[in-house]
Amino acid sequence: MRCPFCGHEASQVKDSRPTEDGAAIRRRRQCEACAARFTTFERIQLRELFVLKSEDKREPFDRDKLIRSVSLACRKRPIDATQVEKLVSGIQRQLETLGETEVPTKQIGEMVMEGLKHLDSVAYIRFASVYRDFREARDFEEFASNVSEVGKQ
Repeated sequence: MRCPFCGHEASQVKDSRPTEDGAAIRRRRQCEACAARFTTFERIQLRELFVLKSEDKREPFDRDKLIRSVSLACRKRPIDATQVEKLVSGIQRQLETLGETEVPTKQIGEMVMEGLKHLDSVAYIRFASVYRDFREARDFEEFASNVSEVGKQ
């Protein structure tokens, strides 16, 4: 494993344990050259996934990109990183068990929306505003009123 600080290619594992959701192994490593410590995560990957974007563009599924977009929607909300990690792990597991190697962005977006709906209504609305491409304040208003009506039932 290459050191993120000095680029040296050898590091030593100092500690290894499963993550809270059991979907990965967290490893604490120490660089043999500069002695810096860093953490890596090892995850099971059932199959290689590709995301079908607009205009038939195809790119490899990027878990970190999904974590960043969900984290952005959850920023300054009472949601910790482990909840985001758990949501993304669940989505990734669902995608891998679909049996498809190519998944449309729309399907991923809907899975994120469903997960955020149950996690935090503000994060849900934030994500929806980008995902559904709200153009005017009226779009927010209509969507938010539907969210609050769902919460009352």
